[in-house]
Amino acid sequence: MGSLMAQWLAAVFSHPDLAGALVIAGKTALIYIFLLVGLRLLGKRELGQMSIYDLVLVVVIANSVQNAMVGQDTTLVGGIVAAVTLLLLNRALTWLMGLQPSIRHWMIGDPVLIVRDGHLLWGAMKNEGLTREHVMAAMREHGIGVLDDVQMAVLEVNGEISIVPKEASVHRSRRHFRGLRVQ
Repeated sequence: MGSLMAQWLAAVFSHPDLAGALVIAGKTALIYIFLLVGLRLLGKRELGQMSIYDLVLVVVIANSVQNAMVGQDTTLVGGIVAAVTLLLLNRALTWLMGLQPSIRHWMIGDPVLIVRDGHLLWGAMKNEGLTREHVMAAMREHGIGVLDDVQMAVLEVNGEISIVPKEASVHRSRRHFRGLRVQ
């Protein structure tokens, strides 16, 4: 019984050597950066309006990069090294975005005007990967059925579409907001 327990503990707490752990951390960091850039290039629509094929893509990517991050290492510590690396990189990126507005701007982007006075702004929609159906669905969610009833629609940085109806009252604010792009 004691031998079985010792074998089990040895298997559970086996670990890569320091060089192996550093390789796992390095590969994990490179994949994290690659995926950040790749997902950012997909556009904001991918974040807020994930379809079934987007979900499949995320699952398949997760499975494929897992092997690239840890390689043949199946140890508990190897998995923890990869997870800690991802958590630390995410925290570092959040910290950097707080310090550098240009990094925050590149990673998060700006809200984009996609409808003005009932007219679709096709150039902006094309740049963001939006279709007329995306806008119409957002309008229906806001209880608006006709495009002419929309004063403006904005693709927010989180991928959601905000709709301002034509009859909406305008309230002035003392705050100055920058960043709404009109394309």
